[in-house]
Amino acid sequence: MAHFKSAGHWPTLLAAFIYFDFSFMVWTVLGPLGVQIGESLHLTAEQRGLMVAVPILSGALLRIVLGLAVDRFGAKKTGITAQLIVMAGLATAWLVGLADFEATLLLGVVLGFAGASFAVALPQAGRWYPPNMQGVVMGLAGAGNIGTVLDSLIAPRLAAAYGWRVVFGIALIPAVFVLLFYALGSREAPVKVVPKRLGDYWKLLKDRDAHWFCFYYTISFGGFVGLASSYVLFFKSEFNVPAVHAGDLAALCTFTGALLRPVGGGWADRAGGIRSLYRFYLTAALALIAAAFGHNLYLNLAMLLIASGALGMANGSVFQLLPQRFGKDIGVMTGLVGAGGGVGGFYLASSLGLSKGLTGSYVAGFCVFAGLCLLAIIGLTVVKVRWRTTWGAAAAARI
Repeated sequence: MAHFKSAGHWPTLLAAFIYFDFSFMVWTVLGPLGVQIGESLHLTAEQRGLMVAVPILSGALLRIVLGLAVDRFGAKKTGITAQLIVMAGLATAWLVGLADFEATLLLGVVLGFAGASFAVALPQAGRWYPPNMQGVVMGLAGAGNIGTVLDSLIAPRLAAAYGWRVVFGIALIPAVFVLLFYALGSREAPVKVVPKRLGDYWKLLKDRDAHWFCFYYTISFGGFVGLASSYVLFFKSEFNVPAVHAGDLAALCTFTGALLRPVGGGWADRAGGIRSLYRFYLTAALALIAAAFGHNLYLNLAMLLIASGALGMANGSVFQLLPQRFGKDIGVMTGLVGAGGGVGGFYLASSLGLSKGLTGSYVAGFCVFAGLCLLAIIGLTVVKVRWRTTWGAAAAARI
C-alpha cells in the first residue's frame, strides 16, 4: 500500500473511476428502465432484449474509435468530448421523449459513447503505474462498473415516482459534476504515446494473442454487463417481482461483480492471471447452469450472485495479463478487447430476450453462455504453456 500511494497519480485514478462509474450507470440505464419503457411502448420480449442490448453493441464499436482518439488527442480531451455527447443524448430523451421502439434503439446508440469510456479511463489510469501494479490499478479503475448498481437501485424508483422519461433529465445533474471533476482532476501520464491509426488495429489483430484476449473478455465482461442489463427483465418475467424490487435484486448482483473486479485483479497479481481465470470461468459456468434450471427466486438469486462475482473477478484477471503482453499498445488493445467485451454483452442480453421470446424461458440463453465459459477454459489450456514460456517469462509480473 505504501508503494501504491507513492506511485502514479491518484487524482487521475480517482477521476477515471468516477468518470467510468457514471458512464457505466448511463450506459446501462435502459436495462433497469426496461420494464417501464417496455410496458409504455408495448414492446415484445425480443424487442426489450434488443433495446437493452444495443447500447452494449454501440459501446463495443465506439471503444475502438475512442481508443484511437486517446492515443491521438489524449485521454482527457477524448473523455470530455464523449461526456458532452452523452449529455446531449440524455437531454434529448428527456425533452423530446422516446416515441417508439426505433427511438429507444437510437438512444442506445448514443449511450454507447458512455460505454466506450472504458477505452479512455483504463489506459489513462494505467499509464501512470508500473507493470507489477497493473492488476490492482486496472481493477480499481474498471470497478467504475459499479455504476450499474446505482442504476438498478435508483432508476426504477425514480421512474415509478416521476415517470421513466424524467429519469434521463435527472441523470444530467450528476453528469455536470462528473464532467467538472474529470476536467479539473485528471491528467495525462508523462509517457510518450505514438498516435495509432486504424491500420494499427488490423496489424494487432494479426497477432493470435489479440484474438485470445478479445475472446476471454468477450466471455467475462460480456457476461457481466449482459447479465447486468437483463436482471430486472429476468426477475420481473420469471418471478413476477415488481420493477422496483427487481431493481434491488439486480443491484445486489451487479454490486457483487463490480466490487470483486479489483479483487480479481489483485488475486491475479499474486497467483497469476491464467490460474485465476481457470477458477473464475469454471465457477461462472456452474452457477449459470444452476440458475438456468432453478425455479426458486432465492436459489436463482444466489447463483446469479456467484456468476456475477466470478465474471467480475475474471474481468480484473484479464486486465492483469493484458498490459504484460501488449504494454506498448495498451491504448489500442484496450479498445479492441473492450469491443470484444461489448459484443459479448450484446450477445448475452439479446439472446436472453430471444430465448424468452422463442421458448418461453431463459434456460437456453443461460446454458449457451455457460458453454462459452467452459470453452474459455479450453482456450486457456491451449495457450498457457506458450504464454508462460515466451512473453510471460519476460513479464514483470506473474501470469
